[in-house]
Amino acid sequence: MLTPKQKAFLKSLANKVPATFQIGKEGLSENLLTDVLNYLNRHEIIKISVLQNATVEDSEIIEFFESAHIEFVQKIGRQVVLYKHSNNVKDPIVLPVKKTK
Repeated sequence: MLTPKQKAFLKSLANKVPATFQIGKEGLSENLLTDVLNYLNRHEIIKISVLQNATVEDSEIIEFFESAHIEFVQKIGRQVVLYKHSNNVKDPIVLPVKKTK
């Protein structure tokens, strides 16, 4: 689970990331999940466009990816940003650490 500070950090990184995948009339599928997981294994952060002809609700999209242990970061308009930590990245994203008292 991401803290609000970590989500804010990832949102700032996502500004520079182009949308890589699209969800359209075919909706959510195992092939899409496999492709997204493979991409996240190499990049850790992804932006996905939800096309206007998509038949899925926002809550379904969030549930679908969270069931695969992918963190939902934000949804802006018709784009969704997701994050999953990976050990296979040369320069991994270093999230801000929660301060302990």
